Amino acid sequence: MKLKLLTDTFLGIAALIIFQSCAENTVATADTVAAMKNASVFNRASSFSVPVAGNSFLTVKPAGASEVITSTNLGNWTNSNTVISTYFKVSSTGPLTVGLKASVPSGTSVVKVTIGNTSKNVTLTGSGYKDYTVGDFTVSSPGYIKIDLQGVSKTGGYFADVTDVTFSGAASAGTNVFSNDPSYYYWARRGPSCHLNYVIPTASNVSYYYNEVTVPAGEDKIGSYFMANGFSAGYFGMQVNSATERRILFSVWSPFETDDPNNIPPDHKIILNRAGSGVTIGEFGNEGSGGQSYYKYNWTAGQTYKFLLKGEPDGTGKTDFTAWFLSPDASAWKLIASWKRPQTSTYLKSFYSFVENFNPENGYQGRKAEFKNQWIKTSDGSWLPVSGAKFSVDNTYNAKQRIDAMGGTSGSAFFLQNGGFFNTIVPPGTPFSVTAPTQAPDINFSALP
Repeated sequence: MKLKLLTDTFLGIAALIIFQSCAENTVATADTVAAMKNASVFNRASSFSVPVAGNSFLTVKPAGASEVITSTNLGNWTNSNTVISTYFKVSSTGPLTVGLKASVPSGTSVVKVTIGNTSKNVTLTGSGYKDYTVGDFTVSSPGYIKIDLQGVSKTGGYFADVTDVTFSGAASAGTNVFSNDPSYYYWARRGPSCHLNYVIPTASNVSYYYNEVTVPAGEDKIGSYFMANGFSAGYFGMQVNSATERRILFSVWSPFETDDPNNIPPDHKIILNRAGSGVTIGEFGNEGSGGQSYYKYNWTAGQTYKFLLKGEPDGTGKTDFTAWFLSPDASAWKLIASWKRPQTSTYLKSFYSFVENFNPENGYQGRKAEFKNQWIKTSDGSWLPVSGAKFSVDNTYNAKQRIDAMGGTSGSAFFLQNGGFFNTIVPPGTPFSVTAPTQAPDINFSALP
């Protein structure tokens, strides 16, 4: 997808300086700004339109409130206690003139607009969409800005339909980041996912991947998937599916590429070898297709969980992939499932982990996971520690639709973090390393279910 910055035309070299790619992280210099002011160009700076559909969230939604963020706007805005928050990132400081593009089907509405500790009211009226100027705010430091909307009063049925939050002024000069491509709105509201691609310390065949995962207290937001043992044919980790349900999820892609499992030919379908007790078996689609297994288990933030994955050819042109899970309150490994992948003859390849959010309504919330004590076991029985990884991100980040994702190390652990609109930048491709663990996992493979 192409990143499309919403711009008007600056004069001459000013446009080239201000609208550099986000990846270059370039901003206008002080001399350039001074020259622009002298040329009276600065006062005619563009107004940027931030689409609500890709950048806004209902950060406060009382029980029974009907507000929604649709693919085009904020709608059904009737509750005065609902708070709608819009996020975008600026790289400059100074005055920021904020506005709204809104329509009021009937009557007149007063809406409060807040940035930080400063609030201003704007009066909206008229059934046609119009651009309203809210007023000037001050940006004291570069980074993500949160703009809150809240209804104050209305004489009609509801406050307004809003399609965009607009901004201009000195703080808008430089690199601005927000989702402006409709094909990314859904993904931008979910937030960018990020990955650790582990450095495999051998060229030998690998039969097992082992990883330990800890989600720090408070980082287990609804919609999070903390994927521990990723491999070339699937993934294995733990999710927060709702306020009352959590899962251990293991999925294997079909070698037939499709987002609809109904399109998979019979000789390319993933076959179940066996499943653990209480494990739900099915198919998945939308992000590739294949076999899915999950175990409902209310894992707890702050606890460390162990994941073991096996992958070996079966000698008939197929490969068996098997996943086990061990919680700190259990003495024996739990079988999740064993799947047979046709048209495939391989050992494990491409050991990786990721953190993502699959609930776009919660995309403004942050989440984090730590991964430690990684090991591989070769087909000849040798345990080898994993101590290196490389950071990568998804297309949402690469397209500069949203860039709040990072990785790093914390003591002996790697970590991944996304969501929450933080400002720390870790360039994709950054390598990480930890001190190699010294004690291989003590696993009785003959006793594994």
